[in-house]
Amino acid sequence: MILTDTHTHLYYEKDPELRDQLMQRCLENKVSRLFLPNVDSESIPLVFSLSEQYPENCFPMLGLHPCDVKDNFKEELTFIEQEIAQRKIYAIGEIGIDLHWDKTTLSIQQEAFRIQIAWAKKLDLPIVIHCREAFDEIFEIICELKDEKLRGIFHCFSGTLEQAEKVIDLGFYLGIGGVLTYKNSGLDKVVEQISLDYLVLETDSPYLTPVPFRGKTNESSYLIYVAQKLADIKQISIESLAEITTHNSKLVFGV
Repeated sequence: MILTDTHTHLYYEKDPELRDQLMQRCLENKVSRLFLPNVDSESIPLVFSLSEQYPENCFPMLGLHPCDVKDNFKEELTFIEQEIAQRKIYAIGEIGIDLHWDKTTLSIQQEAFRIQIAWAKKLDLPIVIHCREAFDEIFEIICELKDEKLRGIFHCFSGTLEQAEKVIDLGFYLGIGGVLTYKNSGLDKVVEQISLDYLVLETDSPYLTPVPFRGKTNESSYLIYVAQKLADIKQISIESLAEITTHNSKLVFGV
């Protein structure tokens, strides 16, 4: 069985010994494919340190997180673009719009999002979208820029069935994480009505820890609890669930 965590910040753990323990627990739980998004220029070395240590298991992505789109965002983008030119990456991400913390940066978040979508198209890479309280704003840009090259994942999807169908109609996958295990999230009712052909798994560790560890720090090894919950909803074995969602991840990332 091979489980794929399509979105994890496992590299945030900087202690080499503890990081190795995290990876070992992943492998013990059959989570053997991990996709690592940076968030800004400073996190790039951390992403590549881990992916170079575990080249068979960890796959880097690069982008500028919307919460890190500040007054200096053009300098950040220039630096990240230069890194992309010198590195092997598998997606542009995580990118998008976040209006939860700061609505005043919407215009520059939109600009940064458009710029990075252009990168992805030029390089023929998928994008990994961070969307928080900004579905309509993101949907507008995706519709505006949609062509045969624009594809990817709506990371940490927790929206409505209508929103899910819009994402799928645009040719994107839904990243399903720990929120699925939360009693009152309603996400279980949404994914129940969506084909597994459009779903991939993720943890977003160290955030959004699934039940039974909710309230504690998340880690990629806990993906198995998200997988089991989704398998239960779909009434299939976790092995079948792993096969389908890992296959989907390979279609997205090309590896």
